[in-house]
Amino acid sequence: MRASVAIFVLLTMIGFAAPLAAEHLQRGDLTPADLDRVRAITAPATDFSKAEAFEAMAGGAATSTKLVNRDAFSNFSANLTFEEEERFKLGNALFRKLWAAAPSSTLASDGLGPLFNARGCQSCHLKDGRGHPPEGDEAAVSMFLRLSVPARTEAERAMLAARDVQSLPDPVYGGQLQNFANPGLASEGRMQITYEDEQMTLGDGTLVTLRKPSYALADPLYGDPDPALMISPRVAPPMIGLGLLEAVPEEDVLALADPDDMDGDGVSGKPAWVKTRAGDLVLGRFGWKASMPSIRAQSAGAFSGDIGISSPDHPDHSGDCTKAQADCMAAPQGAQADLGPEEAPEEVISLVTFYSQNLAVPARRGVDDPQVLAGKALFYEIGCTACHNPKFVTSRAAEGPAQRFQLIWPYTDLLLHDMGEGLADHRPDGDADGYEWRTAPLWGIGLTETVSGHTLYLHDGRARNLTEAILWHGGEAEQARDGFAELDSDERDALLAFLGSL
Repeated sequence: MRASVAIFVLLTMIGFAAPLAAEHLQRGDLTPADLDRVRAITAPATDFSKAEAFEAMAGGAATSTKLVNRDAFSNFSANLTFEEEERFKLGNALFRKLWAAAPSSTLASDGLGPLFNARGCQSCHLKDGRGHPPEGDEAAVSMFLRLSVPARTEAERAMLAARDVQSLPDPVYGGQLQNFANPGLASEGRMQITYEDEQMTLGDGTLVTLRKPSYALADPLYGDPDPALMISPRVAPPMIGLGLLEAVPEEDVLALADPDDMDGDGVSGKPAWVKTRAGDLVLGRFGWKASMPSIRAQSAGAFSGDIGISSPDHPDHSGDCTKAQADCMAAPQGAQADLGPEEAPEEVISLVTFYSQNLAVPARRGVDDPQVLAGKALFYEIGCTACHNPKFVTSRAAEGPAQRFQLIWPYTDLLLHDMGEGLADHRPDGDADGYEWRTAPLWGIGLTETVSGHTLYLHDGRARNLTEAILWHGGEAEQARDGFAELDSDERDALLAFLGSL
């Protein structure tokens, strides 16, 4: 356990959980002179008459300045070497690859399923962008349902408390609903979504209609799930900037945490602690509830749960099949003896991880535009930055040279926050309870329609535009939401223009 983690956990245990000042969580990668520079450049903005230094380069030297088009999220970090660029492109090929059911003539590509949500990574993260909920009779591909059941025994409660597992899977349907299956097998069922309208009147009289979703597991084909089944929807998030988020020092994230709201501002972000395969307790950074500690863990988990492909990190060839699904457990697997004991051997996972670490953040647009600057001032004024922390400087000791010591602008604190009843899924996931979500990074959000062809936001795509997304905020974000709702139309347009520039 790292010293910074140990200090924070100890203070939390004895009841002191106020934000830890930067001097109490010294970054071991910085000299005193570097630390002074970092504190100065990451200080909150106070002058909104012009853009801040380097603000257009949201991902530091890794920022992509290439033409903005539908491929804007698929460019590699601009500071990669030629050899690293080659490795990125190999990872891209594997990310785009469609897997086939075993046995197959494509020996290096079989092993799909037997149950699955998608045939490849790109199927969910189309153009490396944001997924969306199914509409009408469309099959769910870039969105799925997490499944779990409550702990009922002391042993189960102990496993959760020790963070040996994040949640307990349904005994029949496992950890997520898989709506596709290999030939000869039945899929698990389908996601059913129903919407009802809720109306909100803004301060200037503008009427906004929100759509409130409800979810169910429809047509379960392997029998009834557990009566206490908990369901939570997940849309595939954008892939940009992940390596930079991985390089944000734990100390800087912990310095923003205030789980007991000791400063009384109504915002009480808390870190999610995740146990690695080696048994170490580290900061959760990825996933809608910060349940994944690293890009590799996220990638290997998706190979197993989403595609049904085994890897060194998840060697079970049957993916999310359960003992109640005997035919699934007995289905052929696709490991090739000459390539290794898993369907996706080490080099495959390493290349996909490297690709995911180096998808570049596009450069900002219009950072000096007067309307954008006015919107930025309002973003600060109404309190959005309490969770959407604008900037960090990454670690000098980051794994990848392209991510080291970069000033980045992700607009997240990587912490868990109570988002209120409106967004609650009532399903605990690791350290996150049924009301808490990790602050989503905002970089690239203004290019959603350009890249993904839609403007559907939040963890389940319920918001049809950024206005709706903001108005769904509650809990710790209620004050900021109400501040937005009280703006006049010109002010709202300015704030939305700022978000559109990210």
